[in-house]
Amino acid sequence: MTDTNITWRTLMATTATLVGDRITAMWLCHQASSCDTDEFLAIMDEPVTQRSVAHIDAMVHRLLAGEPLQYVMGRWAFRHLDLMVDQRVLIPRPETEQLVDIVLQYLRALPGDQQAVVADLGTGSGAIGLSLLHELKLGSITAYLADASADALNVARANVSGAGRSGINAVIVHGDWYDALPVELERRLDVVVSNPPYIANGDPEVADNVLQWEPGDALFAGADGLDAVRHIVSGARDWLKPGGLLAIEIGYRQGDAVLQLLRAAELADAQVILDLSGRDRFARAIAPH
Repeated sequence: MTDTNITWRTLMATTATLVGDRITAMWLCHQASSCDTDEFLAIMDEPVTQRSVAHIDAMVHRLLAGEPLQYVMGRWAFRHLDLMVDQRVLIPRPETEQLVDIVLQYLRALPGDQQAVVADLGTGSGAIGLSLLHELKLGSITAYLADASADALNVARANVSGAGRSGINAVIVHGDWYDALPVELERRLDVVVSNPPYIANGDPEVADNVLQWEPGDALFAGADGLDAVRHIVSGARDWLKPGGLLAIEIGYRQGDAVLQLLRAAELADAQVILDLSGRDRFARAIAPH
């Protein structure tokens, strides 16, 4: 049933006033109408159903209570994917898209007839592994999406299903870091990639809404934030084939410490890569031949 007194144009304007931002209001209206940008423009002067009004009301209520927009919508864009996200997983960040670029550059330089094997450790929503599968030639890689959180893997499974054909070569595995992987993959991985927890316990820079809404076990990693990174780095040589790539997202103050870890693990070509704002953000190294 429709309320003939309200059009989508009017509802979007009212929503923008409530949330204080026109772009956010537009996203909420897209979600409630199940329309993308072009489709929504075509219906802006059409009446809104009472169900859609109720949907908008519920989302605005959650947003004004402090819940992140991404969780309110239940989805978020990452590179070329539209991912399901909720409080079981971290919200995909724009800087992590650059981590995918680092891995793509490496994989695209491999011989064309070689099927690569990738482990995305601490996969969460599956954003990294699924992006690699989506952007590389179909069938050219197998991606193991690993996480210790069964809840996170349920989100990843939903995103694998939503990825269509590109999700065919995604393998969901449950366990803590390398323990999730089949033993037959030892020294056979072309890439180990991870956006692990790297925030120090009690770090005062963490925003309140992050603390309240996002899963702590995907954020915090010990007194210096490097517990997970240490584990991933120390096991890399046991799992990567000679010449294989290790690529990790790190905290912006952790570059020197992570370089020391990479060198202590006797990984080659260790380097820290800056993000687009000029801060240390990624570390990469190669398993020695």
